[in-house]
Amino acid sequence: MRVAGLLLAAGAGRRFGLPKALVGVHGRLFVDSAAGLLKAAGCDPVVVVLGARAAEVRAKAALDGVAVVDNPHWDTGMGSSLRTGLHAIGTADAVVVLPVDTPGVTVEALHRLTALAAPGVLARATYAGAIGHPVLIGSDHFAGVAASAAGDQGARDYLSANTVRHVECGDVADGADVDRPEDLPR
Repeated sequence: MRVAGLLLAAGAGRRFGLPKALVGVHGRLFVDSAAGLLKAAGCDPVVVVLGARAAEVRAKAALDGVAVVDNPHWDTGMGSSLRTGLHAIGTADAVVVLPVDTPGVTVEALHRLTALAAPGVLARATYAGAIGHPVLIGSDHFAGVAASAAGDQGARDYLSANTVRHVECGDVADGADVDRPEDLPR
């Protein structure tokens, strides 16, 4: 199975005060850490979708060994970034979708999802039963997800309307989003 990685890193990070792709923790930008995580999990290709301050992200980030695409409509929400990224993936059996602002996700959590990869599968990580990221989307669902992705909902409506396997990852990862500076890991 060929499993691509899709990193959504286009948002302006209004609540944070800057695009989360430019946020650093432990000496690395979120965008580099998350792209490296997808690569370490064996995702190929890894596509990073940029938007807000994309030129600055490119200048400051390493982004080694990944494909970088710009979402010209990033300000309309995550849905347009998801569509942009799915279009850029090309041929894959499945894609793991990871938002840039989930620094507690681990390779182990990604492996739990990629182990389920198949064209007809939909799966998502859960943390103590609460749904979170990453999400695994089989290629049979790419068109449906792209068609339904709008605003900041991403794939939420499509996932709600279909059978999704929940994969508990709370024992190996933290799925919390970093929305504000005080949410950063210590």
